Amino acid sequence: MTTQNLLVELFVEELPPKALKQLGEAFASTLAASLRTQGLSAADSVVTAYASPRRLAAHITHVAAKAADQPLRHKLMPVSVGLDASGSATPALLKKLQALVGVDVSDPATTVARLQRATDGKTEALFWDSLVSGATLDVGLQAALDEAIAKLPIPKVMTYQLHQGCELPGWSSVQFVRPAHGLVALHGETVVPVRVLGLQAGRSTHGHRFEAACDPIEFASADDYAIDLREEGSVIASFEERRSDILRQLHAAAEKAGSGLRPIEDDALLDEVTALVERPNVLVCQFEQEFLDVPQECLILTMKANQKYFPLLDAAGKLTNRFLVVSNICPQDASAVVGGNERVVRPRLADAKFFFDQDRKKTLESRVAGLAKVVYHNKLGTQGQRSERVQQIAHTIVNQLRQAQIPYTADAKDHFDALDSKVQQAARLAKTDLLTDMVGEFPELQGVMGGYYARHEGLRDGVAIAIEDHYKPRFAGDDLPRNHTGTVLALADKLETLIGMFGIGNLPTGDKDPFALRRHALGVIRILVEKKLPLSLDELLHAAMAPFGSLIADPANSMQLLQQFIYERLKGYFDGSQDRAQAAGAEAIATTTYSSNQIQAVLENKPQDLSRIEDRLLAVKYFAELSEASALAAANKRIGNILKKAGDAQQLVDAHVSEMLLVEEAEKNLYAAMQQVVPQADAHFNAGRYTESLQALAALRVPVDAFFDDVMVNAEQMDLRLNRQGLLKMLHQAMNRVADLSLLAI
Repeated sequence: MTTQNLLVELFVEELPPKALKQLGEAFASTLAASLRTQGLSAADSVVTAYASPRRLAAHITHVAAKAADQPLRHKLMPVSVGLDASGSATPALLKKLQALVGVDVSDPATTVARLQRATDGKTEALFWDSLVSGATLDVGLQAALDEAIAKLPIPKVMTYQLHQGCELPGWSSVQFVRPAHGLVALHGETVVPVRVLGLQAGRSTHGHRFEAACDPIEFASADDYAIDLREEGSVIASFEERRSDILRQLHAAAEKAGSGLRPIEDDALLDEVTALVERPNVLVCQFEQEFLDVPQECLILTMKANQKYFPLLDAAGKLTNRFLVVSNICPQDASAVVGGNERVVRPRLADAKFFFDQDRKKTLESRVAGLAKVVYHNKLGTQGQRSERVQQIAHTIVNQLRQAQIPYTADAKDHFDALDSKVQQAARLAKTDLLTDMVGEFPELQGVMGGYYARHEGLRDGVAIAIEDHYKPRFAGDDLPRNHTGTVLALADKLETLIGMFGIGNLPTGDKDPFALRRHALGVIRILVEKKLPLSLDELLHAAMAPFGSLIADPANSMQLLQQFIYERLKGYFDGSQDRAQAAGAEAIATTTYSSNQIQAVLENKPQDLSRIEDRLLAVKYFAELSEASALAAANKRIGNILKKAGDAQQLVDAHVSEMLLVEEAEKNLYAAMQQVVPQADAHFNAGRYTESLQALAALRVPVDAFFDDVMVNAEQMDLRLNRQGLLKMLHQAMNRVADLSLLAI
């Protein structure tokens, strides 16, 4: 079967830039998958996706003009039903055959002779074998195009009018992401007569709006597409090629602009700019030096978000007064383009400077009262009330650290009273920058601007840093708060959000998480784990719930749901997934990987001190490598099943043994071994030496195996049975202090 390469292009008006990459990939992949399903393309066909601001296209190799014919077997009915005693067709069989397309029943005897007999697993049945003609490319590509259009992940559909231009003049509505104006479908050198969105396929398209060498551009064959568009249309059709070219130009322009300069790294911005241009041309621009007095986060954000510019940073990461523009045209004299962009950015920077100057005329303290007028949530009150709750939670966290006798201070002189004072001041002022003009214009700068304004007012640097950092970590892989005050405040802020939202029933569902509760839970986990805070999760949550009072209707249920939610995030954090991988990049924590059953074994017991979970996991990992581990894990699982069958293992079975009732030698030996080993394991556990605790238990393998070989646990005598169950419960409790070892059993 001969094949040729296929090219399909949909020419449209400017597509949404943030969705272009995904649209291009989806268009090509769906088109290729549909052709493959219909047998028109080979398994090794190469699919190349193209996406520019004004086109979606796909180039697919080894596409056939017609798919191979396929044999098809129709099951009719059991032989006993379809044929009578003489072997002739029954009326039921003839009726079934008449319903099949292409079957001639004018001569029943001949038709019956063509039937096949085979066993369908239960009885012998009649089958009709036929050959189904393979789809032609005309039909198959039409179906593939319709499917590709229907499945495009369009962010928002628009409706536009398409002129019919037929005998009955009129207009009809078409729905697509943007108005479509052209369709190319070439199989080798031949146009495939397909139609979509009111457009008939041809072989011509349009290039760059201003710099195309000719218009329209006509393709001789499917393989000429990318080359002709580049040479005649001044368009780099491939999204990835365009992106790579922009990145290369950015670094070259930065190097030319000054020694040590580099463009800001932002993949999302790079993708968006790639989706805005068809022929990228990077130019160097600059703004007045005086604007650098404004915090660089403000200037960078306004240049990136509003103008799609790439600010230039020096070797120390400090913003310079130069920036890069990715233009869509390449004039011989670019001075007009440079000048225009410099004029455009100046008012934006002036606005930022104005906001910064105006905001500094009022202190953060003077804005505290205004928080009472800002609604946080209609069921949880105002930002002022929220701020008060955060203060109470933060105060409790400091007291919990104090009770744990942790020297969680900058130096020996910085006592917990001083820490509490700074935390309370930072918590009181943390949300006040929400009322500033700068944050009103750029919500992404909340916290950051609060830190700047606090420093301007001469507040303690620790407080200013805490205000700036209390939203951290903002995303997976983000830095943690830099000082103790910020750590306590960030933890309190995240706990307040989680408790409040769970308390009123605003739980994440599916991929919807409008209050970023998954991110907040991961932030709590990272702070407790990576900052090594020896705090009880249960006590933290109860402390965080107290300030809400009657706002939470069912505290017990909310607490249970939230704990489960946090432990689910913990599992993802430790299983080597993106959460922990990105966190490792930020904090350089250990990157030891654990199996899913090792993680589940540790989390099954709901350990409250999250800072020690890593130690438990390491202990379980080392224990699993011992030769005794498999047998002990299997025995632990067996013990658990025995105790469950005995009733509620936590209530009816008493973890107590009477030596007088130890009859068999094996149970005596097990009890004696436990008397020696369990205290050692418990001592290690209480000292936080989890690895040594589990390794000590390895000595019980031999007596445990002997016990199950020689002792009948469920003896007929009730006192012997209860005594043996009590022995097993003692063993079960001792073995499962670090983790539920039964989950390690294969």
